[in-house]
Amino acid sequence: MTLSLYLDTARWRAHQQSVLAEFPGLVPVAKGNGYGLGNARLAEEATRLGAGLLAVGTADEARAAAGVFTGELLVLTPYRTGEEPLPLGVIRTVAHLEAARALPAGSRVVVECMTSMRRHGIAPGDLAHLPTDGVTLEGFALHLPLDRPGGSPRPEVGGGSESVAEVADWVDAIAAAGLPTGTVYLSHLGSADLARLAQRYPATAFRSRIGTRLWLGDPGALQARATVMDVTPVAKGDRYGYRQHRAPSDGHLLVVSGGTAHGVGLEAPKYVHGIVPRAKGLARAGLATVNRTLSPYAWTGRQLWFAEPPHMQVSILFLPTGGKPPVIGDELALNTRHTTTHFDRVVDG
Repeated sequence: MTLSLYLDTARWRAHQQSVLAEFPGLVPVAKGNGYGLGNARLAEEATRLGAGLLAVGTADEARAAAGVFTGELLVLTPYRTGEEPLPLGVIRTVAHLEAARALPAGSRVVVECMTSMRRHGIAPGDLAHLPTDGVTLEGFALHLPLDRPGGSPRPEVGGGSESVAEVADWVDAIAAAGLPTGTVYLSHLGSADLARLAQRYPATAFRSRIGTRLWLGDPGALQARATVMDVTPVAKGDRYGYRQHRAPSDGHLLVVSGGTAHGVGLEAPKYVHGIVPRAKGLARAGLATVNRTLSPYAWTGRQLWFAEPPHMQVSILFLPTGGKPPVIGDELALNTRHTTTHFDRVVDG
């Protein structure tokens, strides 16, 4: 009973090298479920890449990575007053003046700035009030939006994007406050815009923090598969499952690995653009009202329907008559979101 993630390891690592070449000074990110591969594996890969710094999501993730990663650690979640301290060598992020003032003496810190994301961060007017005694200021961080609807090139930043202009405004504000602009950490900025910033501010090291693109940017290098655990023939009208639904036609019930504990059948909200995606969403919602939900599983290239909602560790699928059904031990292809899926194993190939 295994939900597996198969890696074309050579291809996967070649992609990592291409991203590293495109973004000099890149800081790998390992957080959450480790993008489906696990944070420990990503910490090992970051070491293999020669990264001297690894960004993790939380303090607990930093504690876990400390025994695996050989370099330094940066915690992305901002420090909150009263938190249990981490070893002073771990770099903490702060996003509020009160938290910056509450850090233990000797702390190493990156200051998160309030960008147009408006998630958290220091306001421009607070820069001059940041405490600088007793802590080591490692740099500033700007977490930028993924999309800029209606954005247009800005001639004052060499034709760069709205994001370039926003970063430039912050670098200027930091300098005006008398603070060092030696290192600025960035999220969600393309390499062309990064080059524009480097040209404008040659004394500043702009370091991109990258997770999804680094680890999952070549989808062909990763393949999810689920083990078939049971195959049961059913006739039209036969009842099955917890809720004793009737089979819509002759076919087979497939019991396969992967359930809610793995993240199968769980979906994060999506921001939908355009008429066609909205129409598809309405169609899916309409089918769900009559207990018809497509699964992420496929057999011989055919996407299968859930026979009923996923169980905790397995899912039951309906395969209509036509074509050869799988047998116990076969594997089904699985199209799932890696950042929400917990695989039983990762297999290198």
